[in-house]
Amino acid sequence: MTSASHKAARVRPYSLTGGRTRSGHVLLVETFVATLETPDGAVEPALSGPASRMVPEIRAIIDLCRRMRSVAEVSALLKIPLGVVRVLLSDLADQGKIRVYGTGRSPGQPERALLERVLSGLRRL
Repeated sequence: MTSASHKAARVRPYSLTGGRTRSGHVLLVETFVATLETPDGAVEPALSGPASRMVPEIRAIIDLCRRMRSVAEVSALLKIPLGVVRVLLSDLADQGKIRVYGTGRSPGQPERALLERVLSGLRRL
C-alpha cells in the first residue's frame, strides 16, 4: 500500500459549497451555533440537492454542534476553511438543522467575556 492510500480523500473547499463564497447569515468567528434536534432527539442531515454530495462534512458539523460551538471552533476542529464552514453552517441554518445564536454583543462593542471564551477555546485546540 502506498502512503497516499492511508490518507482520507480530501475534497477541495470550493466543491463543498458548490463554488459559493457568501452565506445568507452573518456568521462571525465568535457566533455560536448548535444542532437542532427533533422531539425524538434525531437529527437528519440534508440529503437532497448540492448537500447530497457533502454528507460526511454535514454529518461532522451536525455531530460537532450537538454542543454549542463557535464558528471558529467548527472550522478549527474539522480542519475546514472558515469561509467554507460559514457557507455550510448558513445552509444548515436555512434547512432548520442548526440554530445560529447571537454573539451577545452590542453594535461596535464586543463582549469581553465572550472574546475571552473564544480565545480560550482556540488555545485549547
